[in-house]
Amino acid sequence: MDRNVKETAPPPPSPGALAAKVRTLVPSMTRSMQRVAEVLAADPAGSAALTVTGLAERTGTSEATVVRTARLLGYPGYRDLRLALAALAAEQAAGRAPAVTADIAVDDPLASVVAKLAQEESRCLADTAAGLDTAQLESAVAALAAARRIDVYGIGASNLVGQDLVQKLLRIGLIAHAPADPHLAVTNAVQLRSGDVAVAITHSGRTTDVIEPLRVAFENGATTVAVTGRPQGEIAQYADHVLTTSSARESELRPAAMSSRTSQLLVVDCLFIGVAQRTYDAAAPALSASYEALAHRHSPR
Repeated sequence: MDRNVKETAPPPPSPGALAAKVRTLVPSMTRSMQRVAEVLAADPAGSAALTVTGLAERTGTSEATVVRTARLLGYPGYRDLRLALAALAAEQAAGRAPAVTADIAVDDPLASVVAKLAQEESRCLADTAAGLDTAQLESAVAALAAARRIDVYGIGASNLVGQDLVQKLLRIGLIAHAPADPHLAVTNAVQLRSGDVAVAITHSGRTTDVIEPLRVAFENGATTVAVTGRPQGEIAQYADHVLTTSSARESELRPAAMSSRTSQLLVVDCLFIGVAQRTYDAAAPALSASYEALAHRHSPR
């Protein structure tokens, strides 16, 4: 891949994906852009009826901030955003847009906790699917399928997701590693070259212990992939392909590590299935062999 050639910009998100993108990007926006995004999310119909000047006045920002927010959300300009807002409002009026889930309270009965978690998990998966750039996904899958070696970097809950990806890839015969120690991750990254792939998993996009090995891998010529909830974060500058995830709202009883893991696992499964499809002739026998080995190990003797 020629890293000096800029890829074609993806098409603007669909109305359904707009709501997901707002939820995903708000934490990484400036405070003034957050005010614009929060109004868009809370009142898409009312926002669609406003001119750029009207929305700037309503949010106490500037016309330039409104336009920057529209572009960050994936639209060429405010006019395109207004059209998407109008379509989203129509979807909500027809009952096709998801309801907002209340935060889990300390005194919630377990039945309520189950219902709230299930709804948040479903929304998180739907948001991630709606906002996932399939062109970036295809490119990442192609690189993984052809890789000589694959390193996966993540810390804490993200490392657990990385371990999940690695064990899946190992079962179809690929060479993959997910070092939990950040020093070992950098040491491994030094050995990567063109033809290798490094995958970094970080919801915040600014975890130093994940960014550093990805930077080393990038500078050594490996193809790099970032799975992150903050596509504008620092991690993106060292990523050839960025796969954006969504998450449920962080709360006292639901930290970000929990809420982001669901969407990360979805992306990992998409990567694995894509690789297995591309390498099916080799992957199918390898999967069968691993199933048989595990069945034999656990069979009564």
